[in-house]
Amino acid sequence: MLRIFPGLLVCLAVSLVALALQQGEAALFGRAWIEALVLAILVGTAVRSFWSPSARWQAGIDFSGKFLLELAVVLLGASLSAQAVAAAGPALLVGIAGVVVVSLAVTYALGRAAGLPKRMAMLVASGNSICGNSAIAAVAPVIGAKASDVASAIAFTAVLSVAVVLILPLLAVPLGLGAPEFGIVAGLTVYAVPQVLAASSPLGALAMQVGTMVKLVRVLMLGPLVLVLSVIMARRGDAPEGRSALPPLHRLVPWFIVGFLILALLRSLGLIAESVLKPAAFSSSLLMVLAMAALGLGVDVRAVAAAGRRVSLVVTLSLLLLGAMALGLVRFLSLA
Repeated sequence: MLRIFPGLLVCLAVSLVALALQQGEAALFGRAWIEALVLAILVGTAVRSFWSPSARWQAGIDFSGKFLLELAVVLLGASLSAQAVAAAGPALLVGIAGVVVVSLAVTYALGRAAGLPKRMAMLVASGNSICGNSAIAAVAPVIGAKASDVASAIAFTAVLSVAVVLILPLLAVPLGLGAPEFGIVAGLTVYAVPQVLAASSPLGALAMQVGTMVKLVRVLMLGPLVLVLSVIMARRGDAPEGRSALPPLHRLVPWFIVGFLILALLRSLGLIAESVLKPAAFSSSLLMVLAMAALGLGVDVRAVAAAGRRVSLVVTLSLLLLGAMALGLVRFLSLA
């Protein structure tokens, strides 16, 4: 604890600044358009631009960027319920899974075609296709991504997600979307659950409920994705540990994904008290902000800038693809 305390304190200070900025946004504009997760990266990066942490500070920063990040992903599992997923119906569930899989494959291919490294392309594909920051955070330790890659992927997906929240409600009437249809489109294209609520709220409570449910199904795809990536990395000998042999199951599946799935199962069985859910969600959000502050403190701004144009191009094309597939799914379900 003494070893990690100095760096942890720095991450906490950066996080508090980010949370204060988010509150300031809400007070000025009635809504926080840029989340504390993104602000923590920006503030951390700004601090790093004029201060390079020594070994005294680095231990706590590394602890925050790895262990606290993984713990935050575990707590996300408490937000998932099998009952809510099953209520969607098989056609919609299969459609959501299909959109996610196609988006993953096409976005990764776009990233590679644009010259992004494999790990960066996978981060962008995961973030766009599943759940933005949380997916990037979960996939990063499995594929051994660099802090600068994580920060770049989160920064550009976050910028576009704000644009989507603002623009998407304006398209509901021209596209002829009712509340449930718009909820499906919002749930498939917007990254974070709070942003889904913000985007769908102009069309009423039904749109918000459908959008949240679709979004949670997308989040559910995170576990299988990380498991598949773990297997692929191990078989290729490209795992972060640098081992070529397929490891035992307890090492093949990251501990935080096991924890994520266990909490999701407990929630589905009704073994997690309702009074625990809000504290768990709050703790997960706070830990994620701390982890993003640590990532920002480890970012080389020059490396992020070098990848900026390519990342923004891939994220934009991927988002347009998601929107087109979401509309296609809505049209298909209306004819089925």
